[in-house]
Amino acid sequence: MNDLFNNSQYFVAFITGLLGGVHCFGMCGGIVGALTLGSSDINNILQNQQKKSHSKIIILLGYNLGRLSGYVVAGLIVAGLSTTLVDLTGIDDIKKILAVVASIFMVALGLYLAGLWQGLAKIENVGAVLWKRIQPFTKHFMPVRTIQQAIPLGFLWGWLPCGLVYTALTWTLSASSAIEGGLIMLAFGVGTLPNLLAMGVLAEKLSGWVRNPTVRLVSGLLVVLLGVLTLIRL
Repeated sequence: MNDLFNNSQYFVAFITGLLGGVHCFGMCGGIVGALTLGSSDINNILQNQQKKSHSKIIILLGYNLGRLSGYVVAGLIVAGLSTTLVDLTGIDDIKKILAVVASIFMVALGLYLAGLWQGLAKIENVGAVLWKRIQPFTKHFMPVRTIQQAIPLGFLWGWLPCGLVYTALTWTLSASSAIEGGLIMLAFGVGTLPNLLAMGVLAEKLSGWVRNPTVRLVSGLLVVLLGVLTLIRL
């Protein structure tokens, strides 16, 4: 149990990504659907043959590979800046403070997912300023016909304003190194994979389920619980 808690940052990041699937559908479901089901251009290329169906899956995997790469790069940058700040100031307590902030963000995220508090939406609006500069580059890779287009598109979409991702990034602020920050974001990204991969194949069926108020409430409260437990351990 101690070993689990010693590495809990990765475990919590993974579980939060997994439970955050109810939010992923709203933010990224349309993108994934366009890559696999919703785009007539893609359907014209990929339908009618089993071999083409395999290509559709490969494109979906390429998109998610790029998305996770974007998360890892963001984690490396944020954790790198944080550790540099601590090294320059020599104030080790900064890490402790940032860890508390990260736990509070997790509680806020849980309330957001549960539909009980919309404060994180304001943070997403702040991130939209950066996204306006990134979004034009996505047009160079659409419509997606190959994995070579899907990977860079996924990388760019990984920077989409998202309270779920921003919360995960706050954990990297207290990481002991840039590498650790990248690994935290990788664990988080892997946690989101089951939901987003399923969306590509079962998007229509999943839509009603993830919008169910009970599903959102339970998922959100579980994230709140994780945040509270993490805060107690600090």
